[in-house]
Amino acid sequence: MTIEMDPDDRTRTPTVGDERALLTSFLDLQRDTLAWKCSGLTDGQLARRSAEPSSMSLLGLLRHLTEVERGWFAATIAGEQVSPIYYSKENRDGDFDSLDTHPVAEVYGTWQATCARSREITEAHPLDHEGSRHEETFSLRWVLIHMIEEYARHNGHADLLRERIDGAIGE
Repeated sequence: MTIEMDPDDRTRTPTVGDERALLTSFLDLQRDTLAWKCSGLTDGQLARRSAEPSSMSLLGLLRHLTEVERGWFAATIAGEQVSPIYYSKENRDGDFDSLDTHPVAEVYGTWQATCARSREITEAHPLDHEGSRHEETFSLRWVLIHMIEEYARHNGHADLLRERIDGAIGE
């Protein structure tokens, strides 16, 4: 399975707009950027680790960000009961460490479906909607800002990983 994403097809962020439009478009741009960084690579290349001792890989990032999306949007904002897919209490870093447990096509499909569900949850709630996590309260606005930061940080990692794999660079 090869992920395909043309960088020119990434979400365009408006330069003027309401808060929701700006936040959601910037988050979608970051999601699209991760897909672009994973685009055109083989399963083996997606699973390639960065450098010892790190277990980071593009596939691991897809798995990790699936878990993060589920934790913040489904569990915290929507109040849904979600169980981890890629990690466990016994293996907290399973999203990065146990890459052979799920096929790449399944991981990518799950990430896409999770992002779609996160968009639905976002559309269904006002930005001031509050959810709780670990006995703390978070607004949807905070979650969106946090997720932009989370993706932007990991897209920096993805950029370095991609350059190491095949020399591809850009944004």
